[in-house]
Amino acid sequence: MSGGKIINPIRKLAVQGKLAGLLIIVLTMLSLLLSNLSATSEYTNLWHRHINLLNYDVSVLHIINDGLMVVFFLVVGMEIKRELYVGELANKRNAMLPVIAAFGGMIVPGIIYALFNIRDTHLMHGWAIPTATDIAFSLGVLSMLGNRVPFALKVFLTALAIIDDLGAIIIIALFYTEPENFHLSFLISSLLIVGALMFLSNKGFFNLFLWIIAGIVIWYFMLLSGVHTTIAGVLIAFTIPLNKLSSFENKLQLPVNYFILPVFALANTAIVLSLDNVSGLFSTVGLGVSLGLLIGKPLGITLASWVAVKNKWCLLPGKISLKLIFGAGLTAGIGFTMSIFITSLSFKEPLLLDTSKIAIIAGSVLSGLAGVLFLKSNLKTKQ
Repeated sequence: MSGGKIINPIRKLAVQGKLAGLLIIVLTMLSLLLSNLSATSEYTNLWHRHINLLNYDVSVLHIINDGLMVVFFLVVGMEIKRELYVGELANKRNAMLPVIAAFGGMIVPGIIYALFNIRDTHLMHGWAIPTATDIAFSLGVLSMLGNRVPFALKVFLTALAIIDDLGAIIIIALFYTEPENFHLSFLISSLLIVGALMFLSNKGFFNLFLWIIAGIVIWYFMLLSGVHTTIAGVLIAFTIPLNKLSSFENKLQLPVNYFILPVFALANTAIVLSLDNVSGLFSTVGLGVSLGLLIGKPLGITLASWVAVKNKWCLLPGKISLKLIFGAGLTAGIGFTMSIFITSLSFKEPLLLDTSKIAIIAGSVLSGLAGVLFLKSNLKTKQ
């Protein structure tokens, strides 16, 4: 609430997504340009430069992906908690459709990727790359169509993307923790501190300084445990009292949208284009990722929604039709941030990393364009 006026979080997210999305698109193009000009050949090396930090030899890219992005996941965690407790997902009947749709939207892209790469166990590490949805980008694309888009469709896509984020977080925790680097004692230590914060929160106690110190310790123990540190951000979010969430989200949205995500985009799209990685779009990995986003997302979301409605597990909200859900499913194929993040966990080889990222960019751009054109055409017929 601001000045007595209630700010709808979905409308706010759509506006922020539109602006932040445009910035990230511009910076991605700039990053690709700088990576491929002879005059700026050192640009790509900048992100891979190693520095000594607290006796750890880490690259700048590692600091961004394992450090700064924890704050992004903290915001994601707060969005998930808010929706689960007081938002659209708090009502089980309202939550059923986006939950089922999100499940379909993760399963089908994973299957499409697997169909292309099932014969190579190493390449199968990337199966989760096309399962992700970039919530800000997707809502930003919908907002470009203005008031013609039913608000119920924006609510549906928001809830779906939040469940999708939760699915991605679970996938990262379960499938991207390397057994040889896993240390149970540090994980337990991290979870004990989380439990203590949740206990204090439930008792009505909250102290910002204590939470910051505890959050850093949780992150450090998670780093030592071998479980990806971004999980710490989500866990910390769930310890923050509900009445504090809006205030923290408002304070963190600006630095996340206009600093952390832009820096993430610059660092992770510093790709030197070559015949190998561009032609990689037509490799099994490239096709699995791009088609998983472009075809798998809308197909999985629409099929799952159709099954749910057909079996009367839930109803289509408002004036939404399955055709409009398909259009929203196309915009959900914009995987960008989360897909690139999962790529960094899936592969270590530069060629596979670059090929996957190029496929993500291609699949996301095509999904966004297809979503706008499809919805624009079908929303006109509704008027």
